[in-house]
Amino acid sequence: MNNLSLAQKSYLAGFLDADGSIYVQAKINKTYKYGYQIAPYVVLFQSKKENNFKQICKLIGAGYVRQRKDGIIEYIIGKIDDISEFFEMVEPYVLLKKKQIQLMKKIIEAKRKVKNKKDFKALINLTDKFRELNYSKKRKFRTLTP
Repeated sequence: MNNLSLAQKSYLAGFLDADGSIYVQAKINKTYKYGYQIAPYVVLFQSKKENNFKQICKLIGAGYVRQRKDGIIEYIIGKIDDISEFFEMVEPYVLLKKKQIQLMKKIIEAKRKVKNKKDFKALINLTDKFRELNYSKKRKFRTLTP
């Protein structure tokens, strides 16, 4: 990922700004210590009709492609290290999603430092801040008791 030219990094940043999404989900999962799985994502979207999308995905080299039933292809980056590396590469060139990147970086850092329920509650509160930056019809608010 880091061997890309300035033009390629700028292009990917523009693609993220225009046809991308940065979000985190707190999924209920009883197998996790505090009952939730914190799942960060960076997703790029493109119509299935666009033949060059896979070339863009190859530039990044992390994540996977998923084809939706509505004719949209998603390129999903879900591993924390891959997300961090992608942000390092594109953040200087992103114009519209700087706040999302900054918040996601805080969430990733907080996720790595969770040692107790208080830390986890702080992490959940950070994930809920995405509601101020992103639009979601399915958003649910969580309350964790200490």
